Amino acid sequence: MQVELNLYKVYIKKTNGLITVFLTGLGLTIVSPVLPFLVKTYTSGPSGQATAVTLLTSIYALSVFLAAPVLGALSDRYGRRPVLIISLIGSAFGYFIFGLGGALWILFLGRTIEGLTGGEISAIFAYFADITSSNERTKYFGWISAVVGVGTALGPIIGGELATFGNSVPMYAGTVITLLNAIYGYFFMPESLEKSRRSSSISVRELNPFIQLSKVFSFKSVKWLLIAGFLVWIPNGSLQAIFSQFSIDTFAWQPIFIGLTFSIIGVLDIFSQTIIMPRLLKFLTDKKIALLGMISQIIGFILISISALTAFYFVFIVGMIFFGLGDSVFGPSFNGMLSKSLSDSEQGHILGGAQSIQSLARLIGPIIGGQLYSVVSHTTPAIMGVVLIGISTLVLSKKHRYI
Repeated sequence: MQVELNLYKVYIKKTNGLITVFLTGLGLTIVSPVLPFLVKTYTSGPSGQATAVTLLTSIYALSVFLAAPVLGALSDRYGRRPVLIISLIGSAFGYFIFGLGGALWILFLGRTIEGLTGGEISAIFAYFADITSSNERTKYFGWISAVVGVGTALGPIIGGELATFGNSVPMYAGTVITLLNAIYGYFFMPESLEKSRRSSSISVRELNPFIQLSKVFSFKSVKWLLIAGFLVWIPNGSLQAIFSQFSIDTFAWQPIFIGLTFSIIGVLDIFSQTIIMPRLLKFLTDKKIALLGMISQIIGFILISISALTAFYFVFIVGMIFFGLGDSVFGPSFNGMLSKSLSDSEQGHILGGAQSIQSLARLIGPIIGGQLYSVVSHTTPAIMGVVLIGISTLVLSKKHRYI
């Protein structure tokens, strides 16, 4: 009877966790299609628009970089649930300020607030690491991606439709969804990290992102894995930042069509985690799945660069399909490798550090990609993706010995 009760509690935790994941994905992507249209009022010309959008992406990433180690350490000390709820409330406040607008600096303030409390993703991964055995983690990280995919697929479509009532409306919708997520988590999401498994204290050094980066990289078991991930996240962050502007400049798309194309990524996440990943996990290690995903992303970037030269949107959509498939299998396998290399008491700490590294890459990527896009040509960010992910495949295949 006690065993059945414990299994039921775990089931409830997983179900509530996945519901929170879905709402997080919906809240994050509902605002994506309208960013270029929101900054258009405060900028002059496509070049200024592209620069503002990429800098807004970068300031968010910088804020996450600074905050992620703090949130990760706090979740190891006080539990995942309070960190998750606080992060969601902060994100909602950031969306609201962004929606109010009025000046470019207000948009940057909204993104900064959202980023400083943007620890929900690492908290969610740590939450599932707490309640799953190591041999199940890649599978459940895949399910997280699939459920995020459902939210990601619906979010841009809803955001694009809502934009017909005003470009700020998707931001207010994101505020409401994220607040509902926080309320749901408060009432229905139980804590996953038992007090006996929590870290005993937090030192000031643990809250310094640069010290945390050096400490994370000191773990030999994950150092080369994180370097490989860093090289993948740079061009991925660049693509995320310029996607909407690229679509407008190359194909003259409106928010609704940008939203529909964004949703491809979410649909592919669902397809990958329900159809592809279960089959791959039967025959391949996490490392081989990650390499397969990276090769698919390289093909995607090649096709995206061709679409920039030809202005043929079909090639762009096919490129996004290859990129989306690759990204959807890379993420769970990467997080699986990372999580299996750590002890229970290090999950939040190192996963938070990994998110900080990812945020650093997504800070650098949009800045480099935005400048390449504005100054050199619309094809160069995609070419950068081919080069950096190509190097990453070599790093992962030669240096990381995970089996």
